[in-house]
Amino acid sequence: MIIPALPTLQRELDTTTTWVTWLLTGFLLSSSIATPLLGKLGDQHGKERLLLVSLGIFFVGCVGAIFAQSIWMLIAFRILQGAGGAVFPLSFAIIKDEFPEEKVGVGVGVVSSVFAVGGGLGLVLSGVIVDNLSWRWIFVVGAIAVGIAAVLVVFFVPESPVKTPSRLDVPGAILFSGGLLSLLLALTEGNNWGWGSGRIVALLVASAALLVVWGAFELRVPEPMVDMRMLARRPVLFSNLTGLIAGFAMFGSFVLIPIFAETPQGLPDSLARLVGYGFGASTTTAGLYLLPGALAGFVSGPLAGVLGRRYGSKWPMALGMAMASVGLAMFALWHDHPWQIVLGMIVLGGGIPFTFAAMAKVIVDSVRPSETGVATGMNTVMRTVGGVIGGQVGAAILTADTIRRTNIPAESAFVTAFSIGAAAALVAVFVALLVTPRLPQSRHVPVAEAVE
Repeated sequence: MIIPALPTLQRELDTTTTWVTWLLTGFLLSSSIATPLLGKLGDQHGKERLLLVSLGIFFVGCVGAIFAQSIWMLIAFRILQGAGGAVFPLSFAIIKDEFPEEKVGVGVGVVSSVFAVGGGLGLVLSGVIVDNLSWRWIFVVGAIAVGIAAVLVVFFVPESPVKTPSRLDVPGAILFSGGLLSLLLALTEGNNWGWGSGRIVALLVASAALLVVWGAFELRVPEPMVDMRMLARRPVLFSNLTGLIAGFAMFGSFVLIPIFAETPQGLPDSLARLVGYGFGASTTTAGLYLLPGALAGFVSGPLAGVLGRRYGSKWPMALGMAMASVGLAMFALWHDHPWQIVLGMIVLGGGIPFTFAAMAKVIVDSVRPSETGVATGMNTVMRTVGGVIGGQVGAAILTADTIRRTNIPAESAFVTAFSIGAAAALVAVFVALLVTPRLPQSRHVPVAEAVE
């Protein structure tokens, strides 16, 4: 919901583009750090309890944001809201613990599809609020939704019986947080500070060093925050790589499509004539272009569970990325009319939840019940990192390829960005197929030969 409101927030809080984007960056950073930590604590102390903690912190962040008087206060409360990122891995873990085996796939699929649908509906609802009300109502709506969710969890979600008594690996958590913070900070600020600047290079070097030390430390500590051997298992490893690419494709498209659709709104006539693309849509209308894709995801997520139970989860995972590749290619080739954007979003929006649902099912099936929270949490982190990379690649392309003597992105910039996303999603198809090894074909042995 925050993405369409960023220009309005920049004006009303009298801040710069750099600082207003921290409303998104801060959330992503804290979410990436909090998600595996809360997932691990959920495995130790009870997943329903930590789900309530996650929702409670998110609720406090929403209420605080309603009354924020400066960009600094709003960024602080957005960082607090980042704890809400743990909702999905904790939910997957509860489903794994509570559902009959044959219903786990569909249950995970429903939660995964809600993730995609919520993103699409959030963009639409945010547009309506920005166009007609104060931006503060974004956080009012968020607080109400999270508050209702917390109450429903208390009454309807049982505490998971699967727990792992252990101590929190504080040194491992600090090393992981420092490495991830350095990486995401470098990725989000690369365009602003310059990719070759000393600060960005230092952050990337620090990130690599901290994550290497973290991995080595986790292999030696008796009770690690994350079991590195678990992450190295073939299904988990290739699912996380697929998640990284899926986040890249999804986040890039969600950011680029509204920008494309709203151009050339707000430009002087002399510049608008130079643009030659876009529909001049309002924030609300641009969000509506994304809505059919979100609704398609609500159907495809549970369907992935059904297909996965019958054929194996790697197939719907690969199919989802193939659909995403086709949808992004459609954006690159056909974008002259709004219906073409809507059609591409239906294909893309149906594919991404397909992949997310199957991916989560692969992971919960590949780890011990006591590892479900942290394993799915790490998968969420990979999707977040992929999303940050996708957003930054898209922004860099739009900044580099502009209409002559202006800072307005050229049509070719969008074509390039969508094409890169389509190619990346196609690569993810083959990565998903590597989740489980191909079974060797047994030589057919006639019965008579076997008897002899």
